[in-house]
Amino acid sequence: MALTQPQPEAFAFTSQRMTRRQALKAAGCGFGYLALAGLATSEAAAALNPLAPKTPHLPPKARRAIYIFMQGGPSHVDTFEYKPLLNREDGKMLGFNDARTIANTGQRGTSQRVMKSLWKFAQHGRSGRWVSELFPEMARHVDDLCFIHSMQTEGIAHGPATLFLHCGSTNFIRPSVGAWLTYGLGTENDNLPGFVTISPASGNGGARNYGNAFLPPVYQGTALGRAGSPAAEATIRNLSNPSLSPAEQKRQFELLRELNEEQRRAAPGDQELDAVINSYELAWRMQHNAPGVLDLSKEPPATLALYGIGDKATDNFGRQCLMARRLCEAGVRYVQVTYGDNTANPAWDQHSNLAKHADHAAAVDKPVAGLLADLKQRGLLDDTLVWWGGEFGRTPYAEKNGTGRDHNPGGFTVWLAGGGVKAGFAYGATDEFGHLAVENKVHMHDLHATILYLLGLDHEKLTYRFDGRNFRLTDVHGRVVKEIIA
Repeated sequence: MALTQPQPEAFAFTSQRMTRRQALKAAGCGFGYLALAGLATSEAAAALNPLAPKTPHLPPKARRAIYIFMQGGPSHVDTFEYKPLLNREDGKMLGFNDARTIANTGQRGTSQRVMKSLWKFAQHGRSGRWVSELFPEMARHVDDLCFIHSMQTEGIAHGPATLFLHCGSTNFIRPSVGAWLTYGLGTENDNLPGFVTISPASGNGGARNYGNAFLPPVYQGTALGRAGSPAAEATIRNLSNPSLSPAEQKRQFELLRELNEEQRRAAPGDQELDAVINSYELAWRMQHNAPGVLDLSKEPPATLALYGIGDKATDNFGRQCLMARRLCEAGVRYVQVTYGDNTANPAWDQHSNLAKHADHAAAVDKPVAGLLADLKQRGLLDDTLVWWGGEFGRTPYAEKNGTGRDHNPGGFTVWLAGGGVKAGFAYGATDEFGHLAVENKVHMHDLHATILYLLGLDHEKLTYRFDGRNFRLTDVHGRVVKEIIA
């Protein structure tokens, strides 16, 4: 990963002859050398900018990605997986291999009360995909969605499972998906970060979920706001300096740049120093670009209404989703949008009072549907991969014979849209109760490998050497689920 700056050719005149390049350089009309020098300068600039666009391993299906994170684990059997057997067996005590019970006691086949869904399901679109009445707006877009109904992951608690979702590991400090993508591909806009996370939660891994770990610091995510705070306040801090005029700020920046370059020459190859210098320069460019990208007031009223902005239930998440579209449109490579909070029990975590799912669904349904519609009408959905889901699903039985559902890493649903996946398609299945994946199982490592593939990266080749060995997002696992690729 060491980058070297091209060195200018020294004047090397001899008494016998001079080269053509030396002659052009010395002559008053040395335009050829000037062009060559300009090219060398641009190459040096690219070498010093680790976020410059990079050539992918494979022809990409998508240029950018948006991950819509449903923190806490929405219930798949109450949203996108219709299981008629739950209605027929509702209230019966049956034996299930409960992940939490197995982890705590080793006991299998524990007796649990089957719990039917609180919401009705119906088929939608030409594809006839099942969606519950929780998501009437998303249901209009099923012909654009690619469902994976056989997801499996690691970790039965929110912390390990959330880290695994974002970093491919339940406990070790590893780079996040967004950090790996920007490391592998760079960004398409020199004036914005390559990876932005909107309203991330501070719990269950916190900053590690958008961190760079052992990758160079330049690849960490830039956080806008935090979970539980108004999205209207989600911005990049300290973008402006009202105490200095633009001209004074520019002079100050140019002086700082000269000092930084002196320090860089004195410590070549210092990644932390390079990251700090690059962050200063990116911050300077962002001052003139980011405020415009993050200013939603420039959007027409029809677009704001499409996302539910202005309506109390949907305004907050609508702003996050619209911000994601504007960032992707501006060239940000990977944007994560988190629906969650910073409470002890994350948003969708209904161990009791499953009916609370309806409040969360009402907050996200229209904004997510609006994002899909907006991307499609702008011609962005074809090369933007949208990924929706939580860290795990929920059990088809009542937890402790109560009114909610427990965590379920053994089988759940996510969906993808755009970016080269099959539209109106469903892959894999859980058992008749929706408990465990049984058909065409897809592990989280497989999903990570597939997301990288869709953006043009080979998950086995996207490596970084640290502590004497090569690391990758999928560790030593993962297969590309080519069955879902269009």
